[in-house]
Amino acid sequence: MKSHLELDTTDLALLTQIQDDASLSNQDLAARIHVSPATCLRRVKRLREAGVIERETAVLNPQRLAEALGHGLEAVVEVSLDRQGSEEQDAFEQRVIADDAVQQCYRVSPGPDFILVVVARDMPDYLALAQRLFTSDANVRNVKAFFSVKRAKFRPRLPLPARG
Repeated sequence: MKSHLELDTTDLALLTQIQDDASLSNQDLAARIHVSPATCLRRVKRLREAGVIERETAVLNPQRLAEALGHGLEAVVEVSLDRQGSEEQDAFEQRVIADDAVQQCYRVSPGPDFILVVVARDMPDYLALAQRLFTSDANVRNVKAFFSVKRAKFRPRLPLPARG
């Protein structure tokens, strides 16, 4: 049984800074939250080991990539299954999360069974994705795709309580 993890204002300050910029050095992070580098290092290590910090990644700008690599599509896709037992939902979920084009996958209720955020190079690439993930699955009853024309906000950040 896991023990309850308590987060104090220093932990919350660390998490806030790391969400804004995970590339900060330990020295810079410590200076920003006004603790010693040793304390900062120990706290971040504890938060990683506890699974609060799941991983650190770089957030790429899709518009800049599109300028460099060619057009790109992003779509929010609603998927409804014919049979909605846990085994069928698990099977669909495992298949879609294994596909690199699927950026996010949510089981939702009510409404469709899944909401996916997917990316593709262009419409032929999206068509191949749709064939691979939806058309070839006899249990997929309905698919509705909404193509992004503009990303107004993207912030992979969880809201945290204000520091005390």
